[in-house]
Amino acid sequence: MNIEWTADELKFRDEVRDFFKLELSEDIRAAGKLMTSVYSDHELSMKWQHKLVAKGWAAPSWPVEYGGCDWTVAQHYIFARERALAGAPPLSPMGIQMCAPAIICFGTPEQKDFFLPRMLSGEHFWCQGYSEPGSGSDLASLQMPAVDDGDHFICNGSKIWTTHADEANWIFCLVRTTKASKPQLGITFLVIDMNTPGIEVKPIISLTGEHIQNEVFFQDVRVPKTNVIGKVDEGWTVAKYLLEFERGGAAYAPLMQIRLEEIRDFAATIPGDSSPRLIEDPLFAAKLAQAEIKAATLEMYELRTMSAISAGGSPGTSASVMKILGTELQQLVSEVALEASAAYGHSYQPQACAPGGATIYPHQESGLEGPLDAALAPLRYFNERAGSIYAGSNEIQRNILAKAALGL
Repeated sequence: MNIEWTADELKFRDEVRDFFKLELSEDIRAAGKLMTSVYSDHELSMKWQHKLVAKGWAAPSWPVEYGGCDWTVAQHYIFARERALAGAPPLSPMGIQMCAPAIICFGTPEQKDFFLPRMLSGEHFWCQGYSEPGSGSDLASLQMPAVDDGDHFICNGSKIWTTHADEANWIFCLVRTTKASKPQLGITFLVIDMNTPGIEVKPIISLTGEHIQNEVFFQDVRVPKTNVIGKVDEGWTVAKYLLEFERGGAAYAPLMQIRLEEIRDFAATIPGDSSPRLIEDPLFAAKLAQAEIKAATLEMYELRTMSAISAGGSPGTSASVMKILGTELQQLVSEVALEASAAYGHSYQPQACAPGGATIYPHQESGLEGPLDAALAPLRYFNERAGSIYAGSNEIQRNILAKAALGL
């Protein structure tokens, strides 16, 4: 895609580059460059968030009156691409990118005044309580009850695959407040202080040995009704709105394009099975080119979606399209990288990365066998397997598109 930037856009790009050059310390840069999943190291991510807050760039998509930026679509794209080029870590999406839009759209003035500034400052760090052991992609089947008790709800049950619940001090949950004939009815969107008595967090260890996911248990947890976002029993409307931002609220293409460039450069330095350099192997070169074409196509679609959002719309069904294309592209890129890593890709070397959580399994503390790119490849490969499942599996996204976009 050829874009001829205006003088003002080039000036903005230079401002972003200068900011990254000045404020992106080596430890924060490493947290971004060496990520193996969609989550970076928590402490360094918060350190970076504080720098962005001071600049006024922590939540650029928010309305200006709440601390957002009055950026054009081009500026949003420039910032996303420059962030990826600089290796800056993304901020945790749970609060600023997901719960915040729901509060801005459905919250009361008091809720906005209380939660949004604390989200921005990092005083409140959020996790998401949607999935349950028996309700994942079929989210409307969730059963965790919240029983009416005067000015409070009493919550019992559990949530699973809750990212950074071990770090979070607030959680936004979907709970069952009424049994109804239609599963989407009777669901309420509730925000809960994680320090409330009766909440217990237990770790789930991923294939790469990282502790990022958790299971959260609720036993007689009392939550004030003032913590309901939107209306009681109408939380499905809030949840659908929020999921548009979870599924399609971020640009996949810039980071994937940069990783593909890194793979191309790496493949030019190592021998192939039947060629002096791997990049000259026809089969590998074709697979790499296919991924690059898909990344360019996704970039075009993301820009169109960003344009619609900037005009006052929401991602809508485009969120499902972007989620499908983005996560499947991530998986393809991780496959190409793993192929390029050859035998080194068989090694478990978590010391090469900057994971989003503690690494549990014993491993060598320093040093690598083979190049850094090869050591990172299998870790990213395993993490990206979850991409087509989280935020509603890609099969569910295709069903949504069949119904909402095609009328089937």
